[in-house]
Amino acid sequence: MHNTLSQPVVVGAAIFDHASQPTKMLAARRKAPKSLAGYWEFPGGKVEPGESHTGGLLREIREELGVDVEILDLIEAPDDTGWPLDNGMHLHVFTAVVTAGEPLPLVEHDRLEWTELNAHDLHALDWIPADRPIVDAILAQLSDHKSTV
Repeated sequence: MHNTLSQPVVVGAAIFDHASQPTKMLAARRKAPKSLAGYWEFPGGKVEPGESHTGGLLREIREELGVDVEILDLIEAPDDTGWPLDNGMHLHVFTAVVTAGEPLPLVEHDRLEWTELNAHDLHALDWIPADRPIVDAILAQLSDHKSTV
């Protein structure tokens, strides 16, 4: 998965409280830019040149939240380019769990919230519009996983 597009690739983490039996997911509220301030999102950011998707995500989560994570699974997007964002970039979201540290809103965010992994509680948050279908995909992927266990 190397970035052949001119647009940078963006990665995000759906951080769960537990790897095999998750009940909560960490949501992060943006404080900037003004157009996105107050909206909730998956923490993460742009992959640097020469970085893998997962390497970029590990670095971004360390910078933004001050924690180390273990990456679990990719949330499947409608196609291989990832989830389309309003700015023309594409987002690849991975599930993850914290392996060291306590998440803090260090850089991009003014608030973090451990939210129950259900449609009612997750959709009660005002997500960045491009992230809403990803929330649904995470819930669907979890329910598919539960039905096969």
